Amino acid sequence: MTLRPVPGSARQLRELRRSLTEAPVAERRARLAGIAAAIRRRDLEMILRAGMGHVGGDFSAVDILTVLYLLVLDCDPEHPRLPERDRFIQSKGHGSGALYATLSYAGFFADADLDTYMAPLSPLNGHPDCRKIPGVETNTGPLGHGLPFAVGSAIAARLDGSPRRTFVLTGDGELQEGSNWEAALTAAQHGLDNLTVVVDRNGLQQGARTEETSALEPLPAKWEAFGFTVRTVDGHDHEALRRELCAPAPPGRPRCLIAVTQKGRGVSFMADRVEWHHRVPNAEEARRAMEELQG
Repeated sequence: MTLRPVPGSARQLRELRRSLTEAPVAERRARLAGIAAAIRRRDLEMILRAGMGHVGGDFSAVDILTVLYLLVLDCDPEHPRLPERDRFIQSKGHGSGALYATLSYAGFFADADLDTYMAPLSPLNGHPDCRKIPGVETNTGPLGHGLPFAVGSAIAARLDGSPRRTFVLTGDGELQEGSNWEAALTAAQHGLDNLTVVVDRNGLQQGARTEETSALEPLPAKWEAFGFTVRTVDGHDHEALRRELCAPAPPGRPRCLIAVTQKGRGVSFMADRVEWHHRVPNAEEARRAMEELQG
C-alpha cells in the first residue's frame, strides 16, 4: 500500500494558513478548536477500528500538532521531501494516531487511508515509519531517540547554511531517558537556535504520574541549566502556542517550550487518568466520548 498526497493539498494548506493568520483572534481560536476536535474524533475512530492505540497521549498532543502543521511549519504536503522544509520529529512515537490524523488533515495522504491504522501490512502502524509515510522525518518509538535526531538535523541545517528549522515533540515521561540530556548538552554547545523542543507535559506516563516514577521538577530550571531558553505555555491554548512557536528564536540558544497539557483532553472521563495511556474505549465509552468531542 502506497500513501500519496492529496492533489491540491499544498495550495489548500497555504490558503488555510493565510485565512487563519489573517482572521481576528476570536475567530481563529474558534476555528482551531473545531479543527482540533475533528482530529480527536478521527483519531478515536482509528483506535476503535484498530482495537489498539494510545488515546490519552494522543489527545494531549493534538492541539500542539494542529498549531504546528496549520500555522508554523514550512512544509509542502505534495512535496514532503523538499530540501528546505522545516523538520518535525515526533519523539513520542506511540502517539502515532494523533500524528497520522493531523498529517491527513494537512493533506499528506488521504483521510480514507486512516481506516487502515494498525491493520496488517498498513504503512500506518503503531510507530511512525519514514520509509512508508510522507511527512514523517524519522522512525520513532523507542523513547529518547527523537531529540538526538533533531539535534543532528539542526546541526545539518547549520552546516548547509540553511534557514530551515527543526521542531521535536517529546513526552514528559520520556525525559527520564538520559539520551535526551546528552542531546540537550550538544544542542547548547552548538548554539542551535534553529531547534525548538516542545515537551508534552501531561504529568502521566504508563502506569503512574511522572513525579512518582522519577521526578522531573523543577523541569524549567533543568532545561535552563542545560543552556536552553525556556517558556511554559498552556498546551491547549492555540493562540498561546502560535505566539510562542512563531516567535523569533533567541540568538545562539536552543529553545524549549514546556506545554502543560492534560492526558485524554476533550473527554471528561479520560482527562488526567493514567489508565487511558493505553486503553480502548468500550462501546458506551466510545459513544460518550464522541458526544463530548462534538462540542
